[in-house]
Amino acid sequence: MQAPPPAADNPYGLIPALQQGGIIAISVFSILSLMSVISFYILFTKWMQQQKIINQGKKVRSSFWNSPNLREAANKLETKSAYRSIVEDAILAQDQHGKLTNAIDQHDWMANSLARSQGGIGSRLGEGLAFLATVGSTAPFIGLFGTVVGIYRALIRIGAAGQASIDAVAGPVGEALIMTALGLVVAVPAVLAYNWLIRRNKAIMEDLAAFTNDLHGYLMSNGAVKPQMASGTAAKTAAAAPRPATAPAR
Repeated sequence: MQAPPPAADNPYGLIPALQQGGIIAISVFSILSLMSVISFYILFTKWMQQQKIINQGKKVRSSFWNSPNLREAANKLETKSAYRSIVEDAILAQDQHGKLTNAIDQHDWMANSLARSQGGIGSRLGEGLAFLATVGSTAPFIGLFGTVVGIYRALIRIGAAGQASIDAVAGPVGEALIMTALGLVVAVPAVLAYNWLIRRNKAIMEDLAAFTNDLHGYLMSNGAVKPQMASGTAAKTAAAAPRPATAPAR
């Protein structure tokens, strides 16, 4: 019994398209691949950074305001915590205010110091997002460049052969379509990642702004004003405590 003949390799796949396209097709493919790798690297690293700050915020809400003073509360947080950085900057600003030769209102001094600290954290959260936006806007055009070159090569083959046969133009046209698809495959995840990370950054900055506002009120009142979370916990505990029975009115 004769064995079936081996299946022929696909002459219109990615590897043949790159081989036929030459240096331009290989360069376009390499650039798009590099952009895709960097985009996913930024996505995962920024997600880990954001998740770390979110977890820090949960810890702050659960135990930070139960400490007797800010220094002990800050020591409960992680060394490189974003919230600890804000607290330490606030303590430093409070200590420096008394050393100023030109009198500045303490309220304004603390507000500016906390805003600067919060802005620094926002800048670190935004690092790398510009690259994702750039990839999302330029990757389709890089793929389109490979598409144009592929169509140009197809026209040259048609002119050399004198007729538009399928076998003459299938290779270059297939190469052009592959480059278009690669550009979209790289651009779409980058745009989705950018929008998702931006939305998470906005939520994180809102939590940091709320914490900064609570911290500012705490410092300006010498510890008399605390967030509603801390007082609300005590109120719930008091409400849950059993009340003594009272005699019915006669």
